[in-house]
Amino acid sequence: MNAYVGHMAEHKVAPWIEKMARVGFAAKGVLYVTIGALAVMAALGQGGSTSTDNREAMSKIYDAPFGRALLGVMALGLAGYAVWRIIEGIRDPEHRGKDAKGIAIRTGQVVRGLLHLALAGAAASLVLYQSSGGGQGGGDRAKHWSARALELPGGVYILWAVAGILVGYGAYQLYRACKKNVDKHLYLKNLHEGTQKLLFGVSRFGIAARGIVFGTIGVLFANAARHHNASETGGLAESMQRLVQLGKWPFFAIAAGVVAYGLYQFICAKYRRIET
Repeated sequence: MNAYVGHMAEHKVAPWIEKMARVGFAAKGVLYVTIGALAVMAALGQGGSTSTDNREAMSKIYDAPFGRALLGVMALGLAGYAVWRIIEGIRDPEHRGKDAKGIAIRTGQVVRGLLHLALAGAAASLVLYQSSGGGQGGGDRAKHWSARALELPGGVYILWAVAGILVGYGAYQLYRACKKNVDKHLYLKNLHEGTQKLLFGVSRFGIAARGIVFGTIGVLFANAARHHNASETGGLAESMQRLVQLGKWPFFAIAAGVVAYGLYQFICAKYRRIET
């Protein structure tokens, strides 16, 4: 415990960034629980949807009672989360270093920050203007930029590279879910051992499901590269639609895993070590 406190004192983040980052984790939790719950309902034949992405989930939240206020808080939280990720990539509190691996990890942190900043903008636009700002969903953006890439000399190799990164990331998430210490950033030592096991179990299930979803997005990009057809790429919604083909119960398990990933984000909101 003393080592933990000393570590926190050394890298303590500005209080407002920490609070916003935690709200951002919770906002991500709301989005993934919404997406997963709709997919679970679809798998059970109770309505729902197998093609909901982050922006569509925001629209569902907006239409719910008090949804506009909730989405406003989510927009602020996602912006705070984005700022934290960008600062994390620049300041390198975990000492990733400046070798190839360290630079790759830190660049990924900055990219994640920028992506969540765009997500925060989409949420804010819906709150302020009752519109997504005319922005495209993740799948549409993937198709647009894939088409642009294929117009370039050697652009197909860009798609293959993206496919490789996404499949690799999905495989890493599956590996991470199987590790004894599924998330070294979670501080759960003060909790009862049974509670720790439950929270780690939910985290493993959610991380594994997200790994499958992202790996499937990578497969979509690989298909687009192989067939030189940008329309075969996609995002979260297209990945879920592809996974439906596995059958009712496998898809139900993955959909439930997406809900679990949302719960994992809530766990991070409470117990994640946040530092810069």
